Amino acid sequence: MDKLIIKNGIMLDKHFNKRKADILIEGKYIKDVQPGLPVNNETETIDAEGKIVMPGFVDSHRHVWESLIRHTGTDWSLPQYLENIYYGNLGSMLTTEDMYLANLWGSLEALDAGVTTVLDYSMLETPEHADAAINGLRDAGIRGVFAHGVSGRGEYWDRESQLRHPEDSRRVKKEYFQSSDQLLTMGLAIRGPEFSAWETAVDDIQLARELDAIASMHIGFGSWGPHDRSISRLHDAGLLREDLNLVHVNRIQPHEYKLIAESGASLSVTPEIEMMMGHGYPATGRLHEHNGLVTLGVDVVVSTAGDMFSQMKFAMQAERARQNEIILDKGDMPMELGITTKDVLTFATQNGAKALQLDHKVGTLETGKEADIVIIDPSSTNLHPLNNQPVGAVVQSARPENVEFVFVAGKAVKRDGRLVYGEQKRLRERVKAASERIFQRQREAVKK
Repeated sequence: MDKLIIKNGIMLDKHFNKRKADILIEGKYIKDVQPGLPVNNETETIDAEGKIVMPGFVDSHRHVWESLIRHTGTDWSLPQYLENIYYGNLGSMLTTEDMYLANLWGSLEALDAGVTTVLDYSMLETPEHADAAINGLRDAGIRGVFAHGVSGRGEYWDRESQLRHPEDSRRVKKEYFQSSDQLLTMGLAIRGPEFSAWETAVDDIQLARELDAIASMHIGFGSWGPHDRSISRLHDAGLLREDLNLVHVNRIQPHEYKLIAESGASLSVTPEIEMMMGHGYPATGRLHEHNGLVTLGVDVVVSTAGDMFSQMKFAMQAERARQNEIILDKGDMPMELGITTKDVLTFATQNGAKALQLDHKVGTLETGKEADIVIIDPSSTNLHPLNNQPVGAVVQSARPENVEFVFVAGKAVKRDGRLVYGEQKRLRERVKAASERIFQRQREAVKK
């Protein structure tokens, strides 16, 4: 059916206030939002009585391809991660078929958890790998920004490197992303001024602007952040603008957060990985206090699961702890918490959509926007009773298994608690076999 009504749900509006309303979907668009919408035989109806109806999550930074090598990095620090993925060349062990399967499987993981949009920060060995990665995202049915990247070999993190492939970026733009009226749009996964030559970083940013693409980069974290002054360099060069997606930014000078906020550039906080691996303390509140554009990302699924519920909790409690500690050090007790569940849900939806330049399409449930919608069933033991607190329930207590329905552009990708993607058993077998082949190639490379 082309028409669908979600009836009687506890809908979260653009301010994340709850209201009882129906949502009419026609094709890929939200056509009406109000109580008591009529139904007829031509309209499919989903009874959402007592259920939470909200916009899909937007993950602003994820290495989707790592779905094939998941769990191997659960005890890795950042240097160990770099050693294994880049210098150990595990990141270059995927065939084109592996890359396709990795992006398909990783996208399905995201969709299963209510993540309807993802920025896929890719590492690509050949043009054929780029094609395979795009096709994996496309076949999964996820909305995404495909961030076209360079090879994952050892030179990737060489700050003198001039490695780039603008010709293939232009090819990918021409072949796949001529239209903006599609689920997938284009970005560039650039290395930035801390992990490539300055001239290379400048050229990459200019290329992104030529292609009308977001430029996403890891920057300002670990032991590099306090010394490089990369944010100030970008600002002074007139390059710090709203089309830059800055990832991590844990350890920069305090005034540089104000520069980011004033520029409109977005910050992708990946709180769990940052605290685990040694990037530094999440910068969530340090940009938020300047009204900057804070977003959330999962980052490396080699080390953690691909849901946003976990990242919301990590981001919120880490920031609360940071602010509370300041007050405690003054000999006082925190009388209220400095960041709210509504703040964090905004980071994970609306802000992510704006950072990826998709807020005209998604991020809120409003008439005229595309229907990226998640329905959460609160009847399970971890959510019941809801006690009229749907936002708190989503941020603090919900898990992927509570996600009952997921729609992307009006199309159901999860229904009644199950992904609708076909041939899942066969896909699982292919994913397992591909994973085993990757590690076999790595073992053989080590022997040589």
